[in-house]
Amino acid sequence: MVLESLTQTATVSSQNLDYDVVIVGGNITGLTLAVTLQQSNLRVAIVEAVPLEVAASRDRAYAISVFSARIFTGLGVWDDMFPDIGKFRHIRLSDGDFPQVLNFETDDLDNEYLGYVAEHYVLHRALRNRLESSETLQWLCPAKVQTIQHHDQSVALTIEQQGQQQEISARLIIGADGMNSRVRQNAGIGTMGWQYWQSCLTTVFRHSNDRNDIAFERFWHTGPMGILPLTDNRCQLVLTAPHAEAQRLKEIDEQEFVDLLTQRTGGFLKNIQLLKDRLVFPVQLMQSNRYVLPNLALIGDAAHRCHPVAGQGLNLGIRDAAVLGEILQQARDRGEDIGGLQVLKRYQQWRKTENLAILGFTDILDRSFSNQWPPMVLARRTAIWMMREVPPIRRFALEVMTGLKGKSPELVSAKE
Repeated sequence: MVLESLTQTATVSSQNLDYDVVIVGGNITGLTLAVTLQQSNLRVAIVEAVPLEVAASRDRAYAISVFSARIFTGLGVWDDMFPDIGKFRHIRLSDGDFPQVLNFETDDLDNEYLGYVAEHYVLHRALRNRLESSETLQWLCPAKVQTIQHHDQSVALTIEQQGQQQEISARLIIGADGMNSRVRQNAGIGTMGWQYWQSCLTTVFRHSNDRNDIAFERFWHTGPMGILPLTDNRCQLVLTAPHAEAQRLKEIDEQEFVDLLTQRTGGFLKNIQLLKDRLVFPVQLMQSNRYVLPNLALIGDAAHRCHPVAGQGLNLGIRDAAVLGEILQQARDRGEDIGGLQVLKRYQQWRKTENLAILGFTDILDRSFSNQWPPMVLARRTAIWMMREVPPIRRFALEVMTGLKGKSPELVSAKE
């Protein structure tokens, strides 16, 4: 989509606006925000550039934290998702060839599961189904945003839909349009961060083990390798390695890759069979300098990106959406301007610091394990030993990984 940012000065009455909120991006974070706003009576539009069936069929799977599951429970969509997602009760964390394995168990968290793995279509379908009954939501899909004009108290957009241009206006525009967010770029919001020396390789495979409720996180000096259980004895592989090595692993013979995967899992998973092509993409850390401007807010990958280690990425966006939705509803109930900077800064102050902490956590985790410097090797293996032997430390680490640290929005259920 192409956006051209124009700034004008005007005052527009809310009665003359087409919508209260326009969400640019019909991805998981954008839909989560729309569901969060469903009971607010705010008029919401979702602008998505590709047809709905294309948006729903993205070939990806995501780690879903315990906290995200509780958000989805509070939104009334978890029961729809639950039968079709992978669940794990155990996490096996290990460091290369170091023989000690750190096992996280459900007793460490007092929860039935330690996490979940969901394919994109499962999440998208459940959220979309929930929105079908909404009388205050309109889909503009497929539609491309051509221009954005920022006024004093509103935003005007020109969109192209079915070859026709249409003008719409709203109190607030939400950038949920991904890492290369044009909403962010055209608002002039800068970012900080860097490209890693690593790329991420992903694929899906099946094995013949009797059980499939274990998640693996194994660190190599080239980068971490995560294996997450899906349904039907399938697993999602997320492996990071230096760019050239990741490309080599993509291109080697399939049996050679299967042999390598078998070796790296210590032979624990039997009869591995690849089910999808191996895909490679670069890894990046990014934090927007700000999440809000008057009449504008950023959520999800439009606001931040982190290393895939520990599977935090989508979970941060889900939390963004839940928090922003709650703040907007509260502002509406108080008669405040939902596009006002004073209101939107509450979201920024809540989420920006928490996200930065997780970005730092994943960065330190990757850098600490992706090297062979003897003092660092000793330090991290000491940390593994401490987590094995000291339950409070193990529980604290698990609560960070599962999203249970930090301030919670009111909609979060006590249990998923």
